Amino acid sequence: MHVSAPTTEGVARVALDYLRDQVVRGWDVTLACPDTGWLGPEAEAAGVRVLTWRARRSPGPSLAREAATLSRVVATSGPDVVHLHSAKAGLAGRLVLRGRVPTIFQPHAWSFLAASGPVRAGSLAWERRAVRWTTELVCVSEGERLLGASHGVVLAATTVVPNGVDLGRLTAGDDASRSAARASLGLAEAPTVVCVGRLAPQKGQADLLEAWPRVRDRAPEATLVLVGAGPDRAELEQRARSLGGVRLVGARSDVATWLAAADVVAVPSRWEGMALVPLEAMASGRSVVATDVTGVADSVPAAAGAVVPAASPAALADALVVRLLDPALAAAEGTAGRAHVEAHHDAAQAAQAVAEVTRRLAAPRSPTR
Repeated sequence: MHVSAPTTEGVARVALDYLRDQVVRGWDVTLACPDTGWLGPEAEAAGVRVLTWRARRSPGPSLAREAATLSRVVATSGPDVVHLHSAKAGLAGRLVLRGRVPTIFQPHAWSFLAASGPVRAGSLAWERRAVRWTTELVCVSEGERLLGASHGVVLAATTVVPNGVDLGRLTAGDDASRSAARASLGLAEAPTVVCVGRLAPQKGQADLLEAWPRVRDRAPEATLVLVGAGPDRAELEQRARSLGGVRLVGARSDVATWLAAADVVAVPSRWEGMALVPLEAMASGRSVVATDVTGVADSVPAAAGAVVPAASPAALADALVVRLLDPALAAAEGTAGRAHVEAHHDAAQAAQAVAEVTRRLAAPRSPTR
């Protein structure tokens, strides 16, 4: 049984890859998630039993109700192993299970990174306590594992499973495919930066907009496209009105086409576990400019783009300009990135690694499965 509060974006995409793989293996697979977003319908189409778990992504006064609901959902499913994805499922799920069922917790980014002050201290104290109810941690990068260990969180058995992408769905495109993608999306034939992600503080779009005037000073025809939805959309739209060449296009199902349209993909995150967008960009043969947060050093090699300090708009702008003004460099980085994900970030390999962890934890309870 998998449990996830996010039903869109990267966490949902990673979870869906695991779900599909486990159905193909002939396992009896259940997903508990809110009835919003695309994760539930796509999982159901893949043959997963989907049960509604009404939960918000962020913690709050609804936690008691969410935990009670999840307790009933788990009882209905009777799982051999429960796999909790991201902070809210990790919180409610471990409160409910308390180690009575083998429990995998996959943070996808530590919860304490999203907070400050007393909230951060409380979140860290919870993670240190809840690890005793965690049979195995799955970290998406070595950096995430080391960060948890340095904060006294990684006390359970831990497996590092780097995120992967569907290498069949994302193909490396050339100049002709870039032009075709732009034409299909109504984009001008001009230097183009694409940023894909939830419009929220974590993803750093505000830093990218702060950097954008510096980019336009040196590349006046450049276009920036923000793909995604989220709580910061109104604020970002207001800021974008005073800038030239910025478009917000909302949540899209054709993300692969937007990546194909880019010269450079920007990933200005303020914290991560291992962001999926850089991997998708590299799989699409596109240069990447990302911030130096957890998981980026593990996934974006120097030959595939640039890694700059987080929350540094000037460094972000300079790295983007270098690639917009030198298409040959950006193309070479795109080629190197594709080779890197083929070697290290295949979604099928990641799903196999998670299946091995799950089988190992289930074996003592159900030897015949």
